[in-house]
Formats: sequence, C-alpha cells, structure tokens
Amino acid sequence: MALEMRDRCERCETAVLTPDGPARICSYECSFCVPCADAMKGVCPNCGGELVARPRQIVAATGAS
Repeated sequence: MALEMRDRCERCETAVLTPDGPARICSYECSFCVPCADAMKGVCPNCGGELVARPRQIVAATGAS
C-alpha cells in the first residue's frame, strides 16, 4: 500500500508539495511543508502524532529521445 502523496500543505495550503521535494508527514498521512512543520514543533495538529520527513518519490524524466 502506497502513501497518499498530498500536493498541498494542510496548514498554509499555499505550499506545493512535490513528490520528490521535502515535506513532513504523520502516521495518518497528514502532510505539511517544512516551515509549517517546524512552526508546529514537529507535532501534527490533527492527531498529535510526530511529523517526520516524508519519503520522496523518484520522478521519471519525460521527454523524447
């Protein structure tokens, strides 16, 4: 089962979270940008869980050969 890779910070809603960029996530897959996670001292406001670095997905380069 894959993680749900949300594309927006759940706190500020303006930060775009790319699959290969930095983000923080809790065990319920709540997702936040790094500045918001730091401001919340690494604690998810939704469940009280720890926010940790979200694994990055490798994005394949697209283009014609």
